[in-house]
Amino acid sequence: MRSEAPAAQSRDVLLKRFETLNEIGVALSSERDLKRLLELILEAARKFANADGGTLYRVHDNHLVFEVLRNDTLGFCMGGKTGKHIDFAPLPLYDKEGNGNHTMVVAHAALTGETVNIPDAYSAVGFDFSGTRAFDAKTGYRSKSFLTIPMKNSAGEVIGVLQLINSRSDDGSTVDAFSEAEQQLVESLASQAAIALSNRLLSEQQENLFESLISLINSAIDEKSPYTGGHCERVPMLTMMLAEAVDRSAIGPLSDFKMTDADRYELKIAGLLHDCGKITTPVHVVDKATKLQTLFDRIELIDTRFEVLQRDLEIARLKGEINDEEHARQSAAILVDREAVRVSNVGAEFMPDAQLAVIQNLAKRTWQPVGESPRPFLSADELENLSIRKGTLTRAEREIINHHIAMTIKMLEALPWPKHLLRVPEYAGGHHERMDGKGYPRGLKREEMSVQARVMGIADIFEALTAGDRPYKLGKPLSESIRILGLMMQDNHIDADLFEIFLRERVYMRYAKRFLPPQQIDRIDWAKIPGLSAPLREFLTEADSGR
Repeated sequence: MRSEAPAAQSRDVLLKRFETLNEIGVALSSERDLKRLLELILEAARKFANADGGTLYRVHDNHLVFEVLRNDTLGFCMGGKTGKHIDFAPLPLYDKEGNGNHTMVVAHAALTGETVNIPDAYSAVGFDFSGTRAFDAKTGYRSKSFLTIPMKNSAGEVIGVLQLINSRSDDGSTVDAFSEAEQQLVESLASQAAIALSNRLLSEQQENLFESLISLINSAIDEKSPYTGGHCERVPMLTMMLAEAVDRSAIGPLSDFKMTDADRYELKIAGLLHDCGKITTPVHVVDKATKLQTLFDRIELIDTRFEVLQRDLEIARLKGEINDEEHARQSAAILVDREAVRVSNVGAEFMPDAQLAVIQNLAKRTWQPVGESPRPFLSADELENLSIRKGTLTRAEREIINHHIAMTIKMLEALPWPKHLLRVPEYAGGHHERMDGKGYPRGLKREEMSVQARVMGIADIFEALTAGDRPYKLGKPLSESIRILGLMMQDNHIDADLFEIFLRERVYMRYAKRFLPPQQIDRIDWAKIPGLSAPLREFLTEADSGR
């Protein structure tokens, strides 16, 4: 019975290790963070073999790249999720002549795909441990036992190497060779780890490919309209700034809103795709800088008509039909009308009634091309465009612009989204909705929208207000942009709770310092910002004063 007790105890230990191996396998397969995964692999291997130190390398471009390095005795904690940055140069797998670097044990394991178990490096034959001896001499450490295991993916390719150093006895008093049982366990772990690592790398490659395709779409939009490309870049960044601020907020109605890394990625993708439907929008509508612009600015055609009027007036003077005084009076009136058209052609916040009356009266006049009958001075389409009260777009053109969001939703809903990205169409498609249900395209109300979609709505508006690369307007100063947001909040256009966080967490200022020129970042008089509560106004005033 005495002889069986140690054997039974050994079986129990081995069984427990296998159970731990299965648990680690589950943990490895569920870990999405690559750095954390690499760290988890090395720490699990060290625990199995009771190793004092260890290093995990990844194979990249015929080199072994240091990813994680740990050593308890020396206090090394480098790489991975929690360690310091590793600045060691990668180890070459081949020399300059292209021969395999088999004198280095980790390179040999990577090249051959074979495990190398060395009881004592100082007496090992066939490998060069001169660098190890020099390191020991410098640090006072004694590198003795080495267990070096290649990590192979499902195709049998070595994608990494796991190296453990100095297997300690149970009480830590001595350094032993790595046992056969320990080697088998770590090899099993390395096999599972390689599959988990391969899957994570494949997933990252797919994500990179997907994001590259998104960039390709945005680049195509950018080719049609350069400012839209900038918009597609800035809105996702501002969206994430505000979403992170909401996630951090510990007070108010949105204090329970929290995001996981998966949630962040989903929102990031939605932000990048929020205007993908603009790829279908005609560029002459997207970039309509003036009211008369189509493929070119038709103001030149109207200028020509004014020249014809001046010509006819001059001919009438020369024929004696009018005197010099009348000629001068009518000529001055023509110049006034021409300037009125030029001013009206530039989109503004609001077109005064008097200015509109000038355009309407001008439309009643006629002009006569040489050899032809008289024509209306302004065509019906020109009159409609010059009569636009705000901006440069007619109602029909606004519908074309607005249609881009319907196309965005249609395009995104047609894609077979994986489970962790299912809400991308909803987030991306909701940034033109309003809290009162008067937005488009679906007329959703606040309670029908996610926080993420409401966040993107504020980001889209603020970016548009401050953007200085639009062909039809200048970027508004920071104070004016926030004042307009305040009015929109009062009008139940944007979410009041999110607007408060936008201000209280100073998201607007972080964005402004990153994307706006200094001349746009003006002082904000919070007393003039509508809709703010007294405590919030006081808080913002104190924050600006530096108290």
